[in-house]
Amino acid sequence: MKQTKSSGIFRPFEGLRILLKDRSLPPNPITRDSSRIKQKAEADPVDDKELFKKAMVGVKPISKDKYRKKIAASGRQLVHNKQKVECDTLIRLHNLIEHGEGFVVADTSEYAEGVGYAVNPAVTKYLHRGEFSIQAYVDLHGLSVQAAEEVFNRFLKEMLMSGKRAVSIIHGRGLSSPDKPVLKTKVHKWLTTGPWCKWVLAFSSARPCDGGAGATYVLLRQRPLTKRLRKRL
Repeated sequence: MKQTKSSGIFRPFEGLRILLKDRSLPPNPITRDSSRIKQKAEADPVDDKELFKKAMVGVKPISKDKYRKKIAASGRQLVHNKQKVECDTLIRLHNLIEHGEGFVVADTSEYAEGVGYAVNPAVTKYLHRGEFSIQAYVDLHGLSVQAAEEVFNRFLKEMLMSGKRAVSIIHGRGLSSPDKPVLKTKVHKWLTTGPWCKWVLAFSSARPCDGGAGATYVLLRQRPLTKRLRKRL
């Protein structure tokens, strides 16, 4: 930029205004559009109340009495559903204790297993694989049905009183029986019906080294299945 002198006065920015004018940029279109939007908004202001009134055209408010009745009906329905579930559960529990209904039993000519109420069926697999240490056993093989039942009842009572949970019952395979194996069938019936079913978590045929299909592993509960325990499950 040239420096000029006029009348003895030094003016270093004399040509700056002309230079800026020659190099000036066109007006910003965004700024121009923004100013138009602003002008339009000022010319036509939005009334929130009017918009809300237009949106609510045709909408009728719910009366307080109707709202209360609806809430009360929902509450009664929830109570009814809860009572129905509890009633169904009590019926299943009664059938389990009185008739043995509720046990999931898989039975073939040789292998048998069963799980009690609210027990994961996978427990029988662990039991059959020998992952529970067998703490005691009783041998019913060769006894009459009446004598075997007495020994069976006495054995389970002793196991529960001593706190043992995993036991084995030897009953034989019953290959000499003309129909089904007598003692084996009876043992499975005693485990799933009558007074002992509420104490049985699961049972399964034993491993070959412990008698195979001629013996049954039994896993006992720490406490009998009652209404209080059912609620925890």
